[in-house]
Amino acid sequence: MMDAPTWRVGWRCLLLLAFVGSTRSEGVQSCEEVRKLFQWRLVGAVKGLPDSPRAGSDLQVCISEKPTCCTRKMEERYHIVAREDMQQALQTSSSTLKFLISRNAAAFQETLETLIRQAENYTSILFCNTYRNMALDAAAAVQEFFTDVGLYLFGADVNPEEFVNRFFDSLFPLVYNYLINPGVTDSSLEYSECIRMARRDISPFGNIPKRVMGQMGRSLLPSRTLLQALNLGIEVINTTDHLHVSKECGRALLRMQYCPHCQGLMLSKPCMGYCLNVMRGCLAHMAELNPHWHAYIRSLEELSDAMHGTYDIEHVLLNFHLLVNDAVMQAHLDGQKLSEQVNKICGRPIRTPTQSPRCSFDGSKEKHGMKISLRNGEETLASRRKEFINSLRLHRTFYGALADQLCVNDLAAADGLPCWNGEDIVKSYTQPVVGNGIKAQSGNPEVKVKGTDPVINQIIDKLKHVIQLLQGRSPKPDKWELQMGSGGGIIEQISGDCDDEDGCGGSGSGEVKRTLKVTDWMPEEMNLSDIKQIHQTHGGSTFDTTGAGCTAATESMTFTLMGAVMILPGLW
Repeated sequence: MMDAPTWRVGWRCLLLLAFVGSTRSEGVQSCEEVRKLFQWRLVGAVKGLPDSPRAGSDLQVCISEKPTCCTRKMEERYHIVAREDMQQALQTSSSTLKFLISRNAAAFQETLETLIRQAENYTSILFCNTYRNMALDAAAAVQEFFTDVGLYLFGADVNPEEFVNRFFDSLFPLVYNYLINPGVTDSSLEYSECIRMARRDISPFGNIPKRVMGQMGRSLLPSRTLLQALNLGIEVINTTDHLHVSKECGRALLRMQYCPHCQGLMLSKPCMGYCLNVMRGCLAHMAELNPHWHAYIRSLEELSDAMHGTYDIEHVLLNFHLLVNDAVMQAHLDGQKLSEQVNKICGRPIRTPTQSPRCSFDGSKEKHGMKISLRNGEETLASRRKEFINSLRLHRTFYGALADQLCVNDLAAADGLPCWNGEDIVKSYTQPVVGNGIKAQSGNPEVKVKGTDPVINQIIDKLKHVIQLLQGRSPKPDKWELQMGSGGGIIEQISGDCDDEDGCGGSGSGEVKRTLKVTDWMPEEMNLSDIKQIHQTHGGSTFDTTGAGCTAATESMTFTLMGAVMILPGLW
């Protein structure tokens, strides 16, 4: 075996040696150059190669009235090489597209994994800084929740509604034991299980679990579908890269690419029209993918454009801890009523004193997490999607234009030059040139196309299915929309990029938000009744913060109280 540079140099030298007789059609006098090119092409000597032209009566495809330098064995070997060349050409043509999709699919998945870890860190920080007593007990529920988020995003058969409910079911006994009935105490497992089961009946967290379900449903599903669609795109390309070459196509490729060698025409190239007929015939079934591939890319674009506001997974995941805080605060404020309801359902607890576990969250992770800009991360993923879709849009007609690109870019002779027409060197190709697709091949003079390709039909079915999924995930009213009755709290809105309840900012009504940071002046002895008074004094105005939910340096916390986002010191 020889290295690639040596092979290329030798190949070029042999082509130059063959050049003198390579463009003449009056017949070859010696087969020396043909033998050398054949041996170099196949990387090794082959016995039985003719030294001089001979009658080619045993040939099946490279039939000519003139003497030939090919034997039946050579023709069979050329047939195999022509098929291999075809697959190599397909893989080379699709390499840029395949790399584009596979690279971005991997990047999106890695980014989502990072977002999940960051959101989990934010939620752990919330418990460690603000609800230390329950932090260790809450760790398992937090970890399980974000594990389920990841499983769902990456294709596992888990239900968002179920894991959201499971999280809040697990949270309620902790809130009840540590905040509603505070003290260094411990209730039995049976009593905690009763509280957990009662959560859905007494709704201690108001409409927040439903809000979380709505936000998770609208944001996780498009990202999950996007990843599935990108993986299917890679599957489509992998399949067409290894397309089965039919018998008729193989013979046509042999005649176009290697039969000229038998006549000593090693440097000849096929006429453009001739090449188009051969390649359009060979790729007729693949060309049927074109409208579905075009629709696939258009649907990806529509889905990507829709993934913003309440459909934006960065916004939802990185603000999940704020909703958890809202839920805990609402249950705490309604503690007396909830305690009475729990006593009716589960009875009064029998408590035993115990040591409250300390929070064990890694502070280095906290400090690292707080330095990350939520908006910057959001813009990074959104801009990456946009850049990817813009690049992908350039490949919308890939399958429809593939045959033409192969001929224009590499295989066919330039206009005006002598070219091979399947039989001889001519000035131009005189046969009619057919179009792309199966229906157009009925008049193809070079390749007979029969029936349909079951592999291509299967790919088309998969593309149709994923297109339906992509189009079904575009923003529109669906089962995740929440409509609360009068007095039922905030209504989830589908329209628009983002609304107040989703934590995105102003309502668009023209009201000016008043920002009040209370960490600097709030007394340590301030209780929840004082907090309510602050809210009433400021007319229900919105208290805002640019923090991420808690700050390591001051151990402050951010929470929403009756619609007001506030920063409070760590009280518990």
